[in-house]
Amino acid sequence: MAVRFVIIGAGPAGVQAATHAARLGAEVTVVERDVLGGAANLWDCIPSKAMIATGAVLSVARRAEGMGLAPLQAAPELEALRARITAVSDHLERAITGLLADQGVRVIRGTARLKGPHEVVADTPGGIEELSPDAVLLSTGSRPRIPEWAAPDGVRVLTTRQAYPPPALPRHLVVIGSGVTGVEFVHLFRSFGSQVTLVVSRQQVLPAKDPEVAAALEEDFLAGGVKLFKGARAVAVERQGDDDGGDVIVRCDDGRVARGSHALLAIGSVPNSEGLGLEAAGVEVDEGGYVPVNQHCQSNMAHIYAAGDVSGKLPLASVASMQGRKVAEHVMGLHTREHRHLDYEKAASAIFTEPEIADVGLAEAEAFAIGRKIRVTKVPFAANARALIDGDPRGFVKIVSDPATGIVLGGSIVGRGASELISVIALAVTAHLKVTDIVESLLVHPALAEALADAAD
Repeated sequence: MAVRFVIIGAGPAGVQAATHAARLGAEVTVVERDVLGGAANLWDCIPSKAMIATGAVLSVARRAEGMGLAPLQAAPELEALRARITAVSDHLERAITGLLADQGVRVIRGTARLKGPHEVVADTPGGIEELSPDAVLLSTGSRPRIPEWAAPDGVRVLTTRQAYPPPALPRHLVVIGSGVTGVEFVHLFRSFGSQVTLVVSRQQVLPAKDPEVAAALEEDFLAGGVKLFKGARAVAVERQGDDDGGDVIVRCDDGRVARGSHALLAIGSVPNSEGLGLEAAGVEVDEGGYVPVNQHCQSNMAHIYAAGDVSGKLPLASVASMQGRKVAEHVMGLHTREHRHLDYEKAASAIFTEPEIADVGLAEAEAFAIGRKIRVTKVPFAANARALIDGDPRGFVKIVSDPATGIVLGGSIVGRGASELISVIALAVTAHLKVTDIVESLLVHPALAEALADAAD
């Protein structure tokens, strides 16, 4: 008899787990209340990157004169942009729907909760359906965190999901939160021509990143006219005027005030774990509402798994997808054979600012903090022919390696195409390659990737 596998939530983790488990012979049922592909993915990640791609075209247009062209005139058209974002998201959802159907995955539209350890209740427009799975995956994702001192209205005070795009282009946007999401919005609306102020609660943007990487981004922000409120924590957001005019005032704990036409909350997310019947099934959650998991993504109940944002691990779609794949393999017993655990420390990540930022593995500052001996090599893109040809020589490649063995431990890239180039270093970190393996690769010339070999040398 086939393993009965029920997945609650069809985001990157749920879709990957469903298709992989179905290929392995499981009887898979997915329950999704919103959009196949995941709200965080198709309502956050994909729209934001689509808008950033539009902003990148605008940036290129502004640099046209420096590349031997007459000045180009281009401006964002919000309705056309909104239509483009919708078209991209709809196309991806249709593709995911087709993929699940091709694999024989049953999709139930509705909400689901655990009634007991082996009982799932699905509430659908057609009524209640009870399922009796052998294994369950919770992959319900997360949503933007809204502090008690802010009241988003979708017009002047926005959450991230209300800004793809907003009803009107902000004249002056105050971004609250300087993590990955916050700095991407700073870049995005700056490229659209808005004035931007960023409220930074720490002493650097991207507090979890390499200080040198953060400094490079701060320098670019300041050069582009972005105002930085460093060491300031927002404590209140107030509106003055009506929807057609007036200001939004952001008050900080040190007495400073940021005034703009719009404010954007980019201060993290909270897991969608309430209403899932976790207590009835005996599943434990932590103080933040996340479901703690082991190396197999199992909760404290061995047959109930959690993956994606709700698991409290790295909130990356790539990580969620790999978690889903590993869950499928574990459910189907493949972990008893050759099976590689997911190593979160080797997950590559990217920030789609301009210049882009990407990193993977051990960071220089982290190595020094733990007293590990490392070799650090760095090459600026200003020495790279392709970067000069493209008219954008900002940034650098930094590679961290073991001085005794030459094995690549990590790396950071700031510059055009960083999100693509980091894949080479990620592969080196995962496969325990040496810097000589990168140096001795015969790469294309001229190419940005040559900077990787130069940095490894």
